[in-house]
Amino acid sequence: MQAIEAAVNPILQFGTSRFLLAHADLFVSQAMARGQALGGITVVQSTGNVTSLERVAALNAGSGYSIRVRGLRAGQVVDETLTGIAVQQALNASTQWLQVIKAAMGAQVIISNTADAGYAVNEMDAAELLLTTAVAPRSFPAKLLVLLHARWRFAPAAPLSILPCELISRNGDTLRELVIELARQWRLTEAFELYLREHCIWGNSLVDRIVSEPLYPVGAVAEPYALWAIERQSGLVLPCAHEAIVLTDELQQFERLKLYLLNLGHTYLAERWLADKLPADLTVHQAMTTPSLRADIEAVWAEEVLPIFDATGEGQIARQYMVDLRDRLLNPFLVHRVAEIAENHLHKKQRRIAPVIALAEKHVPELTQHRLRRALD
Repeated sequence: MQAIEAAVNPILQFGTSRFLLAHADLFVSQAMARGQALGGITVVQSTGNVTSLERVAALNAGSGYSIRVRGLRAGQVVDETLTGIAVQQALNASTQWLQVIKAAMGAQVIISNTADAGYAVNEMDAAELLLTTAVAPRSFPAKLLVLLHARWRFAPAAPLSILPCELISRNGDTLRELVIELARQWRLTEAFELYLREHCIWGNSLVDRIVSEPLYPVGAVAEPYALWAIERQSGLVLPCAHEAIVLTDELQQFERLKLYLLNLGHTYLAERWLADKLPADLTVHQAMTTPSLRADIEAVWAEEVLPIFDATGEGQIARQYMVDLRDRLLNPFLVHRVAEIAENHLHKKQRRIAPVIALAEKHVPELTQHRLRRALD
């Protein structure tokens, strides 16, 4: 491989979604203004649709982007427009793969959010891709493997923290094992595997913010609530310091609250929307202000979910979470369409409803959960 000059930006990010723009990228932007960030971000766009290409072009224009934050915070109306400035370079993986590799050389932190299917490995990806810098692998795990292999050869002692934001339990551990397994399939060296396992720091994290709609060509509308819970571990480097970033030894508790109350609630509303053939443009706010739907989802929480938290000793924490959750779902400003939540619905039901039923069978076997069981059928 030819010599590669390290890039300037210390943060490399896979994904240009409106969520990341209003979440991690905005946190870094706000921290940069206080001198509390590592520095700028290089983002990598993997898809070639027109909207994505327009977003990349707008980010490269260098004028920043707008995030409109609308909702309620502690009972007070929030309606403000913030400017994201941290994204200082945007690359397209398909046409600028060499530049992506250069960006990886100087990165201290890699962030990703590649959606539900982002960890799928493409059988067309092969070890031969390591022999060229011209062609990007198709799947995200293979892209990451190629970058880490190039970086290992270029700067094996440089610290690197990897912070996946995909909504997968223990996403850092999962991604690490995927990349290591792929490295074994490609017959890479044991020394490189040791680098992946012991030198790279793979952070487990949970992200939580409702980002309801895009602004064009780049930007988004988001709720005031924001959380990035990251499991504490030795050597982990964060992209910035921010009040929404929480280092914790209890990441699974954050995961359970979000998955089994917020995400399950969303998916249950989507199930009702599909089964009852409700209006195509129905929003979460409209659903939560429809008496029959509101009563149904409240019954699911009170009768079929919260008893599990009570049985595991987390009932008080769960009810505190519900106070903020109701305000979030009743936010009148966000155009959060149930149709969007219903995408990949079967997969989401398996991730959000099936585990709650399994937990009930273990901790509260007398719980009937007839609504959730009917939704899962």
